[in-house]
Amino acid sequence: MPGSIRVIAGEAGGRILRAPPGGGTRPTSGRLREALFAMLEAIPADFSEVLDLYAGSGALGIEALSRGAEHATFIEQDPGALGAVRGNLGLVGFAERATVVRGRVGGWRPPEGVTYTLVVADPPYDDAAAWGAIERTVRGHVARDAVLVVEHSARRVPPPMLAGLPLWRDRRQGEGAVALYRTSRAADEGSGEDG
Repeated sequence: MPGSIRVIAGEAGGRILRAPPGGGTRPTSGRLREALFAMLEAIPADFSEVLDLYAGSGALGIEALSRGAEHATFIEQDPGALGAVRGNLGLVGFAERATVVRGRVGGWRPPEGVTYTLVVADPPYDDAAAWGAIERTVRGHVARDAVLVVEHSARRVPPPMLAGLPLWRDRRQGEGAVALYRTSRAADEGSGEDG
């Protein structure tokens, strides 16, 4: 199906997700998601508690759940996208392992004491304020060996630090790229060549 969003691997691998209505979201391409999750599994990243910011269809968080994440929280402010996230979670049978919140990244804050082992964010490519909004949302809420992933335009250079974590990899795929941030100690233990 043209323009479809397919779960790549794991428990729900091959299932088709529905995109939010309208043109307000830009789903992460399958190739970029595949490259991202290959890097995350090679680290290996801890999928215990996932936070999906600018959730859109929920494809990134659902991919993490499909690959064994214990729980994922989806943050999205658009009502149509929220409906798509809830519908997609029901479609793949992951609703019990998920929390869906209507909120604006930068304005919403995680509950006191909650930390995330994996944060994925897919802000609009033209939103220059997104990096600061992500920083305000997650600072103080990332676990000790967390990985923070931000999809961005391949034409932009990501900041060298985000939420106290240094940039570890910046992988480009066509028009998009994913910046991965993680602690230096964790990066040293899982270092490998970027390809």
